[in-house]
Amino acid sequence: MATTAPTPAGVRELHFPAGDGVTATADVYMPHPATAPMIVLFHQAGYSRGEYRTIAPKLNELGFNTLAVDARSGEATEGVGNETAASACKLGKPTSYIDAIADLKAAVAQARTLATGKVVIWGSSYSSALVLVLGAELKVDAVLAFSPGEYFDDLGKSKTWVADSAKPLAVPVFITSAKDEAKEWAPIAAAIDPAKLTTFVPATAGHHGSSTLWPTQPDRDAYWTAVTAFLKPLV
Repeated sequence: MATTAPTPAGVRELHFPAGDGVTATADVYMPHPATAPMIVLFHQAGYSRGEYRTIAPKLNELGFNTLAVDARSGEATEGVGNETAASACKLGKPTSYIDAIADLKAAVAQARTLATGKVVIWGSSYSSALVLVLGAELKVDAVLAFSPGEYFDDLGKSKTWVADSAKPLAVPVFITSAKDEAKEWAPIAAAIDPAKLTTFVPATAGHHGSSTLWPTQPDRDAYWTAVTAFLKPLV
């Protein structure tokens, strides 16, 4: 799907290699100096960096620069087409959840060329599981996961791959989801050092993925309160 939504004022597109010939695309929301912390934002399945068009500016208000990334496993959101997926498809590259790992790693490397401060990774649905998998390896400063789960057993990974990979995390971790999804990530949360872990389960139904923070979601304020409290010490 082609992008029909205009790029917001003050936001620029960034294009960078994902390491296998694919060109990855991201939106840079950088109103603060390079010394400010940078949050790298990854979308859910079928989506694009457009998932963060209303979220990134609020994170900017909290003192963070942000990089909203198109991963190759996705399509479009809010009128924003997934350009990384288009690049991968043009080259005949596979676009499974696992294949998106190349884009996530490349994006974090790009964030470190843009920012000299802390780097935080944030994922939605399948990418929220991947940020938990990659957090220790990438030596980031914090991880936020919106609706993680063991989504990869049909892609050659074990049924406990995310939980096993998350065990070495020694940085602050935030996990949340819709209320009825909490049981899905409970074993993952149990693998993480409780001294590092913050979880939020809404009293109401809530919503899947990062889009629970969209202005259209009725539960957004409770989520934003929890997210803001978690992020505040990182600024």
